[in-house]
Amino acid sequence: MIKITVIDRENNPHEIEAPTDMSLNLMEICKASELPVQGTCGGMALCSTCHCYIQSKHELPEANDAEEDMLDQAFFVEDNSRLGCQIKLSDDLDGLVVKLAPE
Repeated sequence: MIKITVIDRENNPHEIEAPTDMSLNLMEICKASELPVQGTCGGMALCSTCHCYIQSKHELPEANDAEEDMLDQAFFVEDNSRLGCQIKLSDDLDGLVVKLAPE
């Protein structure tokens, strides 16, 4: 299990414990925790309803072409923008802090 902090759109932090042995991604954990993340495309990087900002200094895998293409079309994109559905949970993400992007 790892701990992730998700800051919602009202700037309220939510500390979430998440398993790393179930091949889950950040979007799925946010949805399971009843945070306002839609994940309309089901994790295929075809929408940006799980857009978030990485707030901690964790090293993440580079965004793939599909994620970069979707972020090119999204609103409120910053240098630290990522799609939650493309962030696979692993032990090295313990302590990750993300903030949900505006809708």
